[in-house]
Amino acid sequence: MIISRAPVRFSLGGGGTDIPAYYEQFGGYLIASAIDKYIYVSANKRFYNDIRLSYSKTENVADADKVEHPIFREALKMTGVTKGIEMTSVADVPANSGLGSSSTFTVALLNALHTYKRHFCSSQELAEQACHLEMERLGEPIGKQDQYIAAFGGITAFTFEKDGKVHVEPVPIAPEVLDDLQHNLCIIYSGVERAASVVLSEQGQRMRSLDQGTIERMHRIKALGHEVHRILTSGNIDAYGELLHEHWTNKRKLASKMTDAAIDEHYEAARKAGAIGGKLMGAGGGGFFMFYTRPHEKRRVIEAMAERGLRQLRFRFEFDGARIVANLHRS
Repeated sequence: MIISRAPVRFSLGGGGTDIPAYYEQFGGYLIASAIDKYIYVSANKRFYNDIRLSYSKTENVADADKVEHPIFREALKMTGVTKGIEMTSVADVPANSGLGSSSTFTVALLNALHTYKRHFCSSQELAEQACHLEMERLGEPIGKQDQYIAAFGGITAFTFEKDGKVHVEPVPIAPEVLDDLQHNLCIIYSGVERAASVVLSEQGQRMRSLDQGTIERMHRIKALGHEVHRILTSGNIDAYGELLHEHWTNKRKLASKMTDAAIDEHYEAARKAGAIGGKLMGAGGGGFFMFYTRPHEKRRVIEAMAERGLRQLRFRFEFDGARIVANLHRS
């Protein structure tokens, strides 16, 4: 039995500039943080020579080509595990909620399969392979940040070159600043799940067509990513709340399904209750809100959201990336 896990993430600034339609023209930059919510994947040698998969449904198939789940299927084929295995996946957070769970699952799955094959895979290799699987083999219109932060963990700056190369740099944050940031962020689940590809497809089309308004907003979002780095390293984290509000003001105009009337009402209610700023994480359209509050106003924001039927997600930052938490595999 092998148990693999990888952390989901918050995008702290610059999110969206990791999409090929943008970075291939202009280069991208963002800061993301891993959190202590995980996707787990287990792998075990099966007595029978078929494949059994358990996720939101169960599959029993003769070989990898017959697997319905696209990520399971392509990961099995990429790693050469085509028969005689049983795998399960469980998650701490809902799918399609803006925390990068799909790509995190891909990273955890590949790590489990490489370990099953007794192949060591570095964080860089895991991230690159996960990007290849999702973006090239499956043609998903997504970016690269989720795979990289799941593999590396921490609070990390990523630079996306025009040729697709990714530079990884941990952000040096003082421990007391990290504690304040963790305490002042308020994460609220909107109750809406949506596939990121629905929003990102339109956003990518606008950028490829050189829509000037979209490109200018993306340039500003990338600049905000650099400002987040300065805020975190200087320790002036109350400025992060104002920056979040500007980020959302730009982001919400990038695609028609980025927001709706209910989301806008939730956001304004949180601001009225004391949140300095906030945004929807991930592609938008649903999932989790990130709000920045001062300590004495956080309770009011949580209560205001609870009155609207929304719930808080408690978290801590996670500095481990993908890892194998148990390896009892015998050939």
